Amino acid sequence: MFQLAEEIKGAGSIGISGHIRPDGDCVGSCMALYLYLKKCVGPETEVSVYLEPPADVFADIEGIAEIKKPDETDTPPELFFALDCESSRLGDARRLFDGAGRRINIDHHISNTGCGMVNVVDPGASSTSEVVYRLLDRSRIDAEIAKALYIGIIHDTGVFQYSNTSPETLRIAAELVSHGFDFSALIQKTFYEKTYIQNQIMGRALLESILFLHGRGIVSVVDRKVMDFYNAVPQDLDGIVSLLRNTKGVECAIFMYETDAMVYKVSMRSSDLVDVAKIASYFGGGGHKKAAGCTMSGTFHDVVNNLSLHIERQLEEA
Repeated sequence: MFQLAEEIKGAGSIGISGHIRPDGDCVGSCMALYLYLKKCVGPETEVSVYLEPPADVFADIEGIAEIKKPDETDTPPELFFALDCESSRLGDARRLFDGAGRRINIDHHISNTGCGMVNVVDPGASSTSEVVYRLLDRSRIDAEIAKALYIGIIHDTGVFQYSNTSPETLRIAAELVSHGFDFSALIQKTFYEKTYIQNQIMGRALLESILFLHGRGIVSVVDRKVMDFYNAVPQDLDGIVSLLRNTKGVECAIFMYETDAMVYKVSMRSSDLVDVAKIASYFGGGGHKKAAGCTMSGTFHDVVNNLSLHIERQLEEA
């Protein structure tokens, strides 16, 4: 049985990090654990969180300005937590994780086989934030910690509309809300609110989407030229794949954007009939059964053709 209090006992320095291009669950779980540990350890223990700069919508999370860059330290912490991913997706923070005296991996992705000396990976949980919540002493959770955890949960459950939302998820959310923060405003600001540029590029992606597999699949792409035209960054593309999935008759949606010449970051969302985690894993990625992603090389048509073979095979088997 994992006991967080025992794991951090005696550690002179603690590091926390999550995956590159941190999403709501990554940011929420990392910041919640950071705030919690700062309350639990004495002044002699240094606690640091390392992440790529989070999206502006998370600016109200307490401590967000204290996030460090991995290159700000040469000495790996004695204890390091990798959250919401395995070590290959830690980016520049992997050096610190690999060099730590003790490494703990906390996640909920089914594709994660565990990269730490201690692994707490629960594919049945809605989010890593839900896993983290279960590890905390409830009496030490305050409104700011609760807010960070709530952000993580709503982002990975689509505000409780995805099938990974369980009765336990809702019970935890209710407990977090009882701490008194404005959860309604939090949902609006961090999940639904879009900038003008985000709405423009989202509209273009939907307008230029293409149905395939007789309408059971849909795909859209944003290349570098379009990104540059709108002066957009990857965070501006959040939510597009979920809107594509809402198309009537579609069992699997694909959204991709170009990160380099003929290199695409691919996101997939699906119904019960298609296991996109299995497809993403085949191409070196991972995720959940209904939400997964990977990076692929080739032309747009190469990528779609390679993915559609796997989608079609699963649909035929179903």
